[in-house]
Amino acid sequence: MRQLFPVTDMTASKTQVSDAGADREWSLDELADAYAYPEGEERWLRANMVSSLDGAGQHEGRSQPLSSDTDMRIFGTLRGLADVVVVGAETVRLEGYRPARAREVFAARRAAAGQGPAPAIAVVTASLDLDLALPLYTSPLVPTLIVTGAGAPADRIAAARAAGVEVLLAGDGAAVDPARAVALLAERGLRRQLTEGGPRLLGRFTAAGVLDELCLTVSPTMTAGDAQRIAHGPSLALPTRFGLASLLEQDGFLFSRYRRI
Repeated sequence: MRQLFPVTDMTASKTQVSDAGADREWSLDELADAYAYPEGEERWLRANMVSSLDGAGQHEGRSQPLSSDTDMRIFGTLRGLADVVVVGAETVRLEGYRPARAREVFAARRAAAGQGPAPAIAVVTASLDLDLALPLYTSPLVPTLIVTGAGAPADRIAAARAAGVEVLLAGDGAAVDPARAVALLAERGLRRQLTEGGPRLLGRFTAAGVLDELCLTVSPTMTAGDAQRIAHGPSLALPTRFGLASLLEQDGFLFSRYRRI
């Protein structure tokens, strides 16, 4: 893996290559240091997404065909640093989400940060059309949360609570208010937040102005077709600007990290 743009110096030349980071596999500890959450923030929401060269955020409904081994190592590292993984219900269904697992390599780091053994999963849904018999809800290491609106179907809210799943109400209607969702999670001590999509959820976070950071893998693939982009929904009146914080490369894949300016 090559470091094309320093992780800690956002003023350096974007074409600079670090010899220390060139042509070798980074350890998970090095990746964790590179992707550490900023200190002193009340809450920080980062997204982790992958895109093809022609802008597709998925292929045949899933992100896996665009990914790589290194992308998955970064995926695991970002989870290893997070307090909570926020994900839309459709992505849970399409990607076959299971509970986050504890990983020994991150255990000491998480303990020092006052974190539990693994991040919680927070499923964002307006309809609560969920299979509550899945391991994600029945046997997580850290209890899974459901985030919905106060106007969501009352019988489904009751069923989720009866199944032992905690339901957070973050909105007056059925839909979730993104700002209230991230604030509610932060109030629970889940301030290091990671969203893995899907595109509609990321679009809503972006439109609400609550996305602080985007970790974007650019896959050296072309898909054509009509796949969604990584963020989908109403366009913003003015584009939101992000600044490049770091850029890594391996086997043609670019692993970028942008922060909102």
